[in-house]
Amino acid sequence: MNIELIKEKIQKFSDDRNWNSHHNPKNLAMALSVETAELVEIFQWLTLEEAANLQGAKKEHLKEEIADVAIYLIRICMKLDISLEEAILSKMIKTNFC
Repeated sequence: MNIELIKEKIQKFSDDRNWNSHHNPKNLAMALSVETAELVEIFQWLTLEEAANLQGAKKEHLKEEIADVAIYLIRICMKLDISLEEAILSKMIKTNFC
């Protein structure tokens, strides 16, 4: 994954729409919450087997919601000058994940 390229594209998309005044950490966190709920909704009422075997339109919808979540998370990191990679690795070390 080329996170720098993704960040550039996110920044350009936001700049082209003059969204910077709306993209503060509070609003971005709220938007992230909404997108996360949309991701969860895909799995609502599915059995464990159905959830593990999404296909076709449902899987495509899942990919879109995953992308939305990632974009907002990256945007929050951009606004607060947080390295997502460093944050993840630090948390993994702190929780003895690795």
